[in-house]
Amino acid sequence: MKIAGYLIVLILVACVSVFIGVKDISITDIFHPDDEEMLILTVSRIPRTLSLILAGIGLSISGLILQQITQNKFVSPTTAGTLDAAKLGLLIAFLWMPQSGLLNRALMAFVFTFAASLVFLNITDRIRYRNIIFVPLVGIIFGNILSSVTSFFAYRYNIVQNVNAWLVGDFSSVLKGNYEVLFFSVPAILVTYLYANRFTVAGMGEAFSKNLGLNYRQVVNTGLFCVSLTVSVVVITVGVIPFLGLVVPNIISLVYGDNLRKTLPYTALFGALFLLVCDIAGRLVMFPFEVPIGVVVGIAGGVLFLILLFRKR
Repeated sequence: MKIAGYLIVLILVACVSVFIGVKDISITDIFHPDDEEMLILTVSRIPRTLSLILAGIGLSISGLILQQITQNKFVSPTTAGTLDAAKLGLLIAFLWMPQSGLLNRALMAFVFTFAASLVFLNITDRIRYRNIIFVPLVGIIFGNILSSVTSFFAYRYNIVQNVNAWLVGDFSSVLKGNYEVLFFSVPAILVTYLYANRFTVAGMGEAFSKNLGLNYRQVVNTGLFCVSLTVSVVVITVGVIPFLGLVVPNIISLVYGDNLRKTLPYTALFGALFLLVCDIAGRLVMFPFEVPIGVVVGIAGGVLFLILLFRKR
């Protein structure tokens, strides 16, 4: 399927997402909405759909960048400790700045995410046995350590409920006025596209990059900056969404190859489409109740991860 095909399907699914909810709104109501319907559309339905698209694009591209930088197809925000570092940053923000707004919390989450990403890359550089499975396992262990630290301080200061709320991604609380921070991921996405060729060269290794005159560390730090910014704003807005940055880049890579500039638009569109479909499924499976999207994506992503795992073997 071409880019235009993905874009048309994404628009159609996004339109379907707008009309799904407890309050029944038909297509004809769009042309002559009453005050209640207009309020629901502008305050809840449209912001939710936009946030789904932005989060899907951002997390998918973040996974693609991490896989290029680490030269490992099984590295992603889920398996590199990135999401766990964002949770730790949010915990520190709650403890140190309890009255802070979304921007301050996102900034704190970004600082911890970026620092954790640098530590993870330093760890992977020191691993001699660079097995395709061993590197993400180290990342999972690293993430669990960060998660344990978060849980310890959460119990210590009696904010376990707040921490548990970040463990499962949920778009049901996304409303106008509390999702706009997601637009900070747009510059990171644009930088990723501009640096696509550099990320591709960096994926060949440090020595190869330096032989071509590329500033390897600058490119890597730029990639980590984009990943950290995107993951931070997603976690602060909707919580943790597992496996999305892992399975989407791998599926696109299997179909379209590893040329980053070529696959980047496919990865972005397919990631947004995948998240929209999972959200619609979560809203319909127990209608009028809702299954959190973190659970739906976790189940679908876990199955796809196992398939990819056995396929690599």
